Amino acid sequence: MKIFLATGNEKKIKEIEKILEDFDVEILSIRDGIEIPEVIEDGDTFEVNSVKKALEIAEYLNMPSIADDSGLCVDALKGAPGVYSARYSGENATDETNNKKLVRELYGIENRKAKFVSVITFAKPTGETYSFRGEIEGEIIDEPRGKDGFGYDPYFYVKEYESTLAEIPEIKNKISHRAKALEKFKENFKKIM
Repeated sequence: MKIFLATGNEKKIKEIEKILEDFDVEILSIRDGIEIPEVIEDGDTFEVNSVKKALEIAEYLNMPSIADDSGLCVDALKGAPGVYSARYSGENATDETNNKKLVRELYGIENRKAKFVSVITFAKPTGETYSFRGEIEGEIIDEPRGKDGFGYDPYFYVKEYESTLAEIPEIKNKISHRAKALEKFKENFKKIM
């Protein structure tokens, strides 16, 4: 069976492919030369954006698709950046500018608790959708650590491993928010097919 990975984010594609490498389906993406339209993520929850992406691409390609909407939610910032994680520092946001803004916003704040959230949606071209949520708890540090990962990973410290997600790429693919959501998807796959 073929499933299309509905994202243009190369780093996310690599990560999801790695997590699903033992899953018995063929995962296709833009790396296979398949072009997809841009989906405007204008929902106010990860669930809404994930469903919208998966469904639009499944219908466009007439093929089942998986979409992920994910982000960082920081307690002291009332859940921000949340669904705006990728564009936290503005229109032309980069990982670097987003992280700079995050550290600046948390300056002098003691409570650094945060969580990464991922909602994976599997959509059929017939319009059925199934969503799975995963989370990982951590805290935000002021200085980046680690060279692997992307986004906020170098600033997201996981106490249990005494490391940021950027320092533990192999473990990250087993414990991350995305890994947990994809695990739920795999567990339910036979039921939803």
